Amino acid sequence: MAAEQLAERQGMAVNAETLRGWLLANGVPHFQRRKRRHRAGRERRAPVGERIQREGSHHDWLEGRGPRGVRMASIDDASSRVSARFYPYEGTIPARDRCQRYVTRDGIPLAVYADTPTTYRSPAEPTVEAQLAGTKPQSQFGRALTELGVDLIAAHSPQAKGRVERLFTTVHDRRIKERRLAGSATLEDANRFLEGDRPRDNQRVAVTPAQTADLHRPTRPIRELERSVCLKTTRCLRKDFTIGPEKRLYQGHATLRATHVVVEAHVEGTMRLTHQGRSLGFHAIPERPVPAAEAPAVSRSRRPITQKSAT
Repeated sequence: MAAEQLAERQGMAVNAETLRGWLLANGVPHFQRRKRRHRAGRERRAPVGERIQREGSHHDWLEGRGPRGVRMASIDDASSRVSARFYPYEGTIPARDRCQRYVTRDGIPLAVYADTPTTYRSPAEPTVEAQLAGTKPQSQFGRALTELGVDLIAAHSPQAKGRVERLFTTVHDRRIKERRLAGSATLEDANRFLEGDRPRDNQRVAVTPAQTADLHRPTRPIRELERSVCLKTTRCLRKDFTIGPEKRLYQGHATLRATHVVVEAHVEGTMRLTHQGRSLGFHAIPERPVPAAEAPAVSRSRRPITQKSAT
């Protein structure tokens, strides 16, 4: 890292080991090699796109100049090709955005290898109906991958995702120092530099896969892709055709013979209502409409009884 920065910024070509020796001789122990525990490596997948490893690294990447964040990275198991982005936190919305960006640029992989937090795996217990059907509860991210035809594989330890974990070890100090030199103070600035560094990172860490085949499937049209990675929740449709997701009230335009509709919350902030796959019109309302009060029934008054005069 230090030798590369000297070459890029100062035009000084110094061998990395020579520079490390100079620094150690001048009492800079940070450049002492670390002893690593030996672990048996898992064999790589042969073709590109067969398996993607995902990981989030939480750190003060901007060293107090801006907010803390998480670097969410993906690495292809066959080629070690990297793509990453900074987010304020690791959750469902960043995971959806990261998935949509990856699929749009590189295509749809066959499988994703990820940790087991609730973002990726639902903690809910399966219902009796689900057990009889042989299905398991899914998180929103897991459901999106299923709709895209991607298998979600749970990694139960950091060592199971060795390549992406080693990637973080490699780039951790590098990213912090590069952002310091660039003066990045926001995650947006860091992402701009990160996007520009992607070709250089891949040139540094990528390897030639065992097979030339690329198993990434073509990405879907943008609207179809957005409908897969969006948040989908089933809501009860009231008798006045209103629903109330996220403490807001919406009035449906169509009269349906249904009790439930699906609310789709998209990454860019828009919302869509569907019933059996059909899009429904709706608009926001400040409060639930009150039916007009029925007019009180008019009572039929009886004729006054007149007494006949006595003759």
